[in-house]
Amino acid sequence: MKKIHLALLFLLLSLLACNWPGNAPSRPQTLYLATQPANPTPTPTPFAPSTAVASQPTLITQPTLAPTEIPPTPPPSNRIINLLILGSDQRQTADFRTDVILFVSVNLDQNTAGMLSFPRDLYVTLPNWGENRINTAMEFGGFPLMADTFEYNFGVRPTAYILTNFQGFVGIVNSLGGIDIQAAQTLTDQCQLPQAVNGYCTVPAGPAHLDGQTALWYVRSRYSTSDFDRGRRAQEVLLGLFRALMSINAIQRAPELYQAYRSSVDTNLTLEDILPLLQVASKIYEDPTRLRRYTITPAEAVPYTLPESGAFVLIPNNPAIQSLLWQTMYGP
Repeated sequence: MKKIHLALLFLLLSLLACNWPGNAPSRPQTLYLATQPANPTPTPTPFAPSTAVASQPTLITQPTLAPTEIPPTPPPSNRIINLLILGSDQRQTADFRTDVILFVSVNLDQNTAGMLSFPRDLYVTLPNWGENRINTAMEFGGFPLMADTFEYNFGVRPTAYILTNFQGFVGIVNSLGGIDIQAAQTLTDQCQLPQAVNGYCTVPAGPAHLDGQTALWYVRSRYSTSDFDRGRRAQEVLLGLFRALMSINAIQRAPELYQAYRSSVDTNLTLEDILPLLQVASKIYEDPTRLRRYTITPAEAVPYTLPESGAFVLIPNNPAIQSLLWQTMYGP
């Protein structure tokens, strides 16, 4: 696993933390924050084993990779870094999904940033692989295929990523003594945790303290809520993780924490890549309105059941998602 400098983790968590309730910037009416629909539809996703697909893929003839163009011209003289934050469910086998997909765009000239959460069930074209959920791209082709997928479907190519898995996430949260979150809504769902009552766990709306396994369940829970709601809960957990790190003087203890957490995260960013991002993070921390925060909602992705397999997916409205990506990168 590649080395990662802990400063990057602080940067990304600080980007999330700077948009706490009460500090959120105003947003256009056409954009949506990470909120749960009034009547969410349960969306258990049938897991389609992918070992055979991954080992013996059926290559589908694709047109020459031609990125989808976003009509407006980017503002001049803007140095933009687009990266992905990915949460993997990989355990001991080769099969895995990246069920957390967060696009982050950092503008080095304007000292601003934006983030956009992507639902894992988004049904897209994987170049040279065919149609599949977006959360399979990393398994089939690593970050190059994930970057190709973003470029082919949405016209934007991320150039960097950070990735962690269940074990790494749980270990980080537990090493901090758990995290405190502010849950926007009550969640009750099936679980296999010590605190379960008749096979169900509940996190009530409001403040809650979560250990590593409970935080993982809270992010991944999928039987009583929608794929869109998971994006909100993931952001709540990342905010809690940031607060926990800052409470133990994470910046001053960076060398110690780096040694403790370096094996929990994979990235293609170098220290030289990270240093400019830290300057932007500092500006955003001082002025939270420099951060734009969005998520994909039913307005940008339509629920659909595949007739062949019966699997639940989300059919993307590519122009609408392109518009969100544009505003994530350049503002409304």
